[in-house]
Amino acid sequence: MGSLKKRVLFGVVLAVLALGGCKDFQEEDAPSDHTINKGGHFHKTGLGDPETNCTECHGSSLQGGGEAPSCYNCHGQRW
Repeated sequence: MGSLKKRVLFGVVLAVLALGGCKDFQEEDAPSDHTINKGGHFHKTGLGDPETNCTECHGSSLQGGGEAPSCYNCHGQRW
């Protein structure tokens, strides 16, 4: 297999693995104030500062709680 084909295949595999652990919430699954669509995942205004704007529902460590999913499911160690 050529070098370019290997790189493309590797990129596709990485993308599938990266998105595989992330539940794709539909608009009707997200709270009504989560109106910002980022790749099919709805976020609330202020998503750039999750420690201030997301902890009320997703928990102080952003690990989720109740029906709110863990932010780490999609964002990994970014948080």
